[in-house]
Amino acid sequence: MSFESYTDCLLRAFILHNKSNEVLKRKKDIIDEVAVFHNYSPTSVLYLGFNPVILVDQTKEIYVTEISESARTYLADSGVRFTYIPREKLFNGKNKFDSIIALDEYFTFAVSDNDQKNKVTEICQLAVEYVITTCKDYKNQDFKDREFSVPALIKNAKSDNVFLEYHNHDLQDRNSWHTNVYQISNNVLDYNGPYARRALYFKQLAKFSHDAGAVGFNVHKNLMYKSLIKKNYEHVISIRFDNGS
Repeated sequence: MSFESYTDCLLRAFILHNKSNEVLKRKKDIIDEVAVFHNYSPTSVLYLGFNPVILVDQTKEIYVTEISESARTYLADSGVRFTYIPREKLFNGKNKFDSIIALDEYFTFAVSDNDQKNKVTEICQLAVEYVITTCKDYKNQDFKDREFSVPALIKNAKSDNVFLEYHNHDLQDRNSWHTNVYQISNNVLDYNGPYARRALYFKQLAKFSHDAGAVGFNVHKNLMYKSLIKKNYEHVISIRFDNGS
């Protein structure tokens, strides 16, 4: 299953959330703080997959990719003006974006080391100023804590909704696993997955980024990101380039 499908789970969770304005503010604050950190105001942005922050993004040109038709319909119905680029047309040598938003551990959705490195390289080559992504600190995480994400509960007037991620790790390679997402709504179970995943370490991501032309790599100590479907915190990372000069 694809990252596109995974972020459809985020869309369903957001629609069910009864404090959507708070969710949007927290996520927008993260994006804004990274922009302030780099002292840069992007005029174009590319989002990888659906993320609710798109709804409040004021960037002049908004582009989306790896996002389902239903998610695109939701954005359009919500009044968001955006351009959709299919992934197969993204790397044509012509596309460049001031900023790229790849949240929810985008670069861990890979089947091998080489696939992961290629993903980082491809996305970095599209960035003019910076890429924003998130990642857990796998180096300092006990392996026993990798089996499950902390479940998330979303309650509203009509339903109780539990989201649970189970990570089925490879017996030979502990850095490789498949994520299974379960949504339980009023005792009705819905399953999504499996999603091929691979652990990514900060130094590893920094090396991949540097090889792809990055001039800066920051793990923002005062910024932490939390997904809608799990309660684990992820570190916010920005990868800077100097392609606009």
